[in-house]
Amino acid sequence: MPIISKIDFFPVDNGDMTLIELESGRTILIDVNIRAAADDSNDSTPDVVKMLRVKLKRDSQGRLYVDVFLLSHPDLDHCRGLDRHFHLGSPDTYSKSDDKIFIREIWSSPIVFRRASRILTLCEDAKAFNTEARRRVKYYRDNRLFGVGDGDRIQIMGEDENGKTDDLGSILVKIDGLVTKVNGVFDSSMTAQLLGPLPKSNNEEEEEALAKNRSSVILRFDIKVGGVDAACRFLTGGDAEVAVWERLWTEHKNTDWLEYDILQAPHHCSWRSLSHDSWSDLGQKAQVSEDARSALSQGRDGAVIVASCKPISANDSDPPCIRAEREYEAIAKEASGSFKCTGEYPTKTSPGIMEFEIGQYGPRLKSQPTRGPIIYTSGAVGRQPLAHG
Repeated sequence: MPIISKIDFFPVDNGDMTLIELESGRTILIDVNIRAAADDSNDSTPDVVKMLRVKLKRDSQGRLYVDVFLLSHPDLDHCRGLDRHFHLGSPDTYSKSDDKIFIREIWSSPIVFRRASRILTLCEDAKAFNTEARRRVKYYRDNRLFGVGDGDRIQIMGEDENGKTDDLGSILVKIDGLVTKVNGVFDSSMTAQLLGPLPKSNNEEEEEALAKNRSSVILRFDIKVGGVDAACRFLTGGDAEVAVWERLWTEHKNTDWLEYDILQAPHHCSWRSLSHDSWSDLGQKAQVSEDARSALSQGRDGAVIVASCKPISANDSDPPCIRAEREYEAIAKEASGSFKCTGEYPTKTSPGIMEFEIGQYGPRLKSQPTRGPIIYTSGAVGRQPLAHG
């Protein structure tokens, strides 16, 4: 059976950069962390932008492009290199000689930016992204009656405060709603449940906690392949930390919205996504939050947990954290699955793209043999999530 969808995790050290290639041929890039050292031929840092460019197609105007770029949140290790390697601004100003990657549509969350701005100073790439998102929103407001084309499109992930996004209509996806459009058109090869950022709280202390827990866009993708709905479920949540996952478990423990075949371990295998206790202060005495762990434990049979981080060591600061690695390994084992680290794949000395191929029977790591067929029941893939709780 041919493989007709993929998820690629790039080796970007402690950062995120993930490319989804859908059955429709459309591409969704989640975050970038393109370090300047990658441009130095004498440096061993993986040249991830070169790896990415090889995977992308050119449009009728000769521009390399992604259909969607999603910024989960504006930390540097999620947007580094964006302005240098991607075209930002009106499509009319695109320079063929610069040959930057063209972004047909942006997925952005204004409330994530608002929370981040309260607790940190935005880096230049984050500011450039925010400027571009604002430009596209204004363009939509000015041109919605006439249509919005490639390079001007945007979808807003979650409502902003004080009704600031109430007039955005068809480009606004509300929390707990479904993302069904890719680059302005319905795409039958995927849907994505928008689980976060959590809505603004009227409780000042709770709102402060959400900001400190690294508010991020959280999506659970259902990727359709060969007529099989949810052939792969992919859960990704940026740097969301423990209070966010606790809240998600409280709200969704009686649904299947947190189920996954592939989980991108939040915050680069950080202990802070699993516990309120400090690992550096308490060590082995630090306690896991049962609700956060439950939220991150809903793997279907054979689930894989991917940590996008540097090689994990007992001497590491957090992230990555070796205790978090052990917890994720235990979670994966409960689902008869596995834990992987991008900085160690295929080797620690020469990390490359971790590529999952998705067929009708689910995802498999490209270098590994295909697992056996999965029994179908009621037209769906017959894999079972872990019992809730």
